[in-house]
Amino acid sequence: MASQTQVAKECVLITGASRGIGRAIAERLIADGMHVINFDKITPKEISTHESFYEVDVSNETALRSTMLEVISKHSITRLVNNAGIVRPATIENTSIEDFYAVMNVNVAAAIICVQELLPTMKAAHFGRIVNISSRAALGKEERIAYATSKAGLLGLTRTLALELAADGITANAIGPGPIATELFQSANPPGAPATQRILESVPLGRIGQPEEVAHIVASLLDQRAGFTTGQVVYVCGGMTVGLHQ
Repeated sequence: MASQTQVAKECVLITGASRGIGRAIAERLIADGMHVINFDKITPKEISTHESFYEVDVSNETALRSTMLEVISKHSITRLVNNAGIVRPATIENTSIEDFYAVMNVNVAAAIICVQELLPTMKAAHFGRIVNISSRAALGKEERIAYATSKAGLLGLTRTLALELAADGITANAIGPGPIATELFQSANPPGAPATQRILESVPLGRIGQPEEVAHIVASLLDQRAGFTTGQVVYVCGGMTVGLHQ
């Protein structure tokens, strides 16, 4: 059930906006004057007056499409951030097809479903902004077979959407975060640990990124003035991807 809200002028749907990068994106967009619709399995610590929260498992197609229909009946949504994602770390020998399907359902299939459901509204408005949260891991990362594959798949999805939807005034872009100081990252990489130090040494800027820095790029690509940028991937990685094949 959605929370009671005061609806703002522009609506944006964000999947996985209750914590981490998704929460930073939600808070930034609310500060920018938008009304955020948050699809997540986890209730945020605090629901803003400019936020509608829907508890939904985006890996469940039936539940996701049903919730999308409910939301579309109440809100005109022309901006979408596909942020929800899961990781099932494993080498190729230890990656089960069950885990692979689970990761693809959340990281890729849910993004496709959200785009499909919002397209009629975007096409009618001849305006739309789609931002897919990929990852630096799309370029390759050990023990991330399912995750890296899914995030690389989002890049192909982004570029194809950009070509298919350009005539309708709809842009599609992707963000590739590097190491970002979310709760999940910090719990797995405590300050001072050797593994954390190795990550720091791999970042030219010499530090871990902040969720707000990812949110800033997302907000820029969602802006109405970003209409001539589509099919692009912006890596928010402190320079880690410089010189790598993209």
